[in-house]
Amino acid sequence: EAVAVEPAPFRHGVISGFLAGPAFPEALRDELLGLSFRGRRNDLLSLQQVGPGLGRAEPHISCCARLSRHALREEFRAWLSAVTQIELEATLDISCAKYEYTDVLLCHDDELEGRRIAFILYLVPAWEKSDGGTLDLYSTDEHLEPQQIVKSLVPSWNTLVFFEVSPVSFHQARSWLPCAAPSLQVSEVLSHKCRLSLSGWFHGPASARATRRSQPALPRSPHLPCDHEILYEWINQVYLDMDSQAQIQEEFEERSEILLKDFLKKEKYQLLCEALQNKAIQWSKRGPSNKRLYEAAEEESLPEELKGFLRFLHSEALFLLLSNFTGLKLHFLAPSNEDEEDGEGQAAESGGHSSPKAEQESEADADGNAQQPDSVPGAQDGEAQNRPAKGGKDTPVCTGELRRWTHGHYTLVHDTQATEFALDLLFFCGCEDWDPDYGGFTSYIAKGEDEELLTVNPEENCLALVYRDKETMKFVKYINHQSLARLKKDPNRTGFWDFAFVYYE
Repeated sequence: EAVAVEPAPFRHGVISGFLAGPAFPEALRDELLGLSFRGRRNDLLSLQQVGPGLGRAEPHISCCARLSRHALREEFRAWLSAVTQIELEATLDISCAKYEYTDVLLCHDDELEGRRIAFILYLVPAWEKSDGGTLDLYSTDEHLEPQQIVKSLVPSWNTLVFFEVSPVSFHQARSWLPCAAPSLQVSEVLSHKCRLSLSGWFHGPASARATRRSQPALPRSPHLPCDHEILYEWINQVYLDMDSQAQIQEEFEERSEILLKDFLKKEKYQLLCEALQNKAIQWSKRGPSNKRLYEAAEEESLPEELKGFLRFLHSEALFLLLSNFTGLKLHFLAPSNEDEEDGEGQAAESGGHSSPKAEQESEADADGNAQQPDSVPGAQDGEAQNRPAKGGKDTPVCTGELRRWTHGHYTLVHDTQATEFALDLLFFCGCEDWDPDYGGFTSYIAKGEDEELLTVNPEENCLALVYRDKETMKFVKYINHQSLARLKKDPNRTGFWDFAFVYYE
């Protein structure tokens, strides 16, 4: 009767002093901290976790097992069923997790077949909002997508929080940054305290899952008619050498990825970086938070230097150059499968394959960066490059955007993420002194797996090319609080930019 169950933004309740104490919860905490935790890192979270060893011999953990079996599964489960009017089964999942500095759990809804009530028992030291790690509850819009954080619960010693798992139960473990802009909402532990908790789910008959709205994809378009002169305007001359192109293609076909350093002419790259800081550029937030959070530029607001670079990325000349780099048929001058049977391997006339098979599992570097060849390639003369694209069914196309990344930004793997054969292009700006520990790198994983196949770290004036198949997914790792260290060197530099494009045969 003393516990209020709040209805908004979804049903939840808070119970202080959940375990009889103080001696028992303190001893339980000490024994849990002595367990062997396993680090977990993926698109959604960064934490250390362990099954709490409820069958172990330590007295308080054994007692916790009895608590789980009797109090939680019987008395507390009956109480929860009564107050929520949800039929709960005896099935109970429970584990122990600790979040430390910069650890994070991003926006998600906990929906999995059979989960009906989630709970978290906090065993934390004295905790302030400024320590981060608050539990944030989101409101939802008419499409049942997370809209904004409307309530934040600060972890408190021996306090149990529970909530109904539903299509709208979006939440995250959020930090609080008083010095940040009000719109910046970050899911991260900012202090060096340990955020220890026992958490899990009560199960019951599965409820119907909501049909999620499909996000509109970026429009795809064929190349723009541009001759080879645009390559000489932008690209480092070393990449315009035919022998170098053949060498890059050989390495790319073997590894399905490559990183081309100092890709643009130095003066053109400097002009790009200066233009990116133009305050007239309009940046729009890309969401929803259970899928992504970053900013994309509105093309109409871009200064001419950036519009020119976007034209370059859409240009027919670049399509042909990428064919030379990769062996993909991204241009009518690139060889077809039939040509390969006759071919002697040289750039646009070389063998290779029209769809290189991704083999990152065995061939990616440990840190995900492609090894660089001794010399790097460029484009060929483009005799018929002025031929306009027809835009037919088999016409190569591309799509892309200019993105801004800063503290709190990320993308997540999700069920509706498109997976198909494609060539990813990433070009980075403004990432000097960027440390991989900050996050912001692009990770490639096999569908349904956490282990990374390949990691592409932001590097100055670098062009990354990655070929992925239908079983490969990608995400940009959450950019954590450590990235703000760059403000000491440059008060205006909080993150970096990238041009993210995808090319399809």
